[in-house]
Amino acid sequence: MPHSQSSAQRDSPFGVRLARGASPWLLPTVATAAVSLARARRSGRWAAVAVPATALAAGMLWFFRDPEREITQGRVISPADGVVQSIMPWKDGRTRVAIFMSPLNVHVNRAPLVGTVTSVEHIPGGFVPAFNKESENNERVVWHFDTELGDIEMVQIAGAVARRIVPYVPQGTKVEQGERIGLIRFGSRVDIYLPEGVDVAVEVGQATTAGVTRLDRD
Repeated sequence: MPHSQSSAQRDSPFGVRLARGASPWLLPTVATAAVSLARARRSGRWAAVAVPATALAAGMLWFFRDPEREITQGRVISPADGVVQSIMPWKDGRTRVAIFMSPLNVHVNRAPLVGTVTSVEHIPGGFVPAFNKESENNERVVWHFDTELGDIEMVQIAGAVARRIVPYVPQGTKVEQGERIGLIRFGSRVDIYLPEGVDVAVEVGQATTAGVTRLDRD
């Protein structure tokens, strides 16, 4: 069944469900578009402004959409929309699955499985493109979940454009699988570390959908 989290999303006047944390970007662009459209009838200058302003506002509405999802059953599901960038065995036996999110993807991230948030740590860093190897030193938020599989680590990484990560839930919160837990504005990357013994079900280059794509194999 789909999970609903009213505190993490809002309905816009345009009938598009929007992510929480989008207001600082949306309000100025929508307001500019509305004003320029209203004045365009009387001024050619405003008409010239109205076209790009309206296009930008429409783009922002698309970027910050937050659709409902039918949550997939499985031990570990994708926390992000995007494309699998890499699958890397880690020295401690875990496997890191890195998912690259483009500006066209939904930017809301979801809990990969049922558990309790044991830590949410913000780490300052750079802002190189998320597909760059050096992006591992970017601004990021490191999550840890206490789950039936043990400790699960997930990392939200900011990119060249995505310079703001907005966690929705604090440490100590019990989350359902597929529940909305945070937002990365614009393109970025999300890494999840699968525990030792969990086989990866996705491949590099495969598209993923948050809350829908299963990452593990039975």
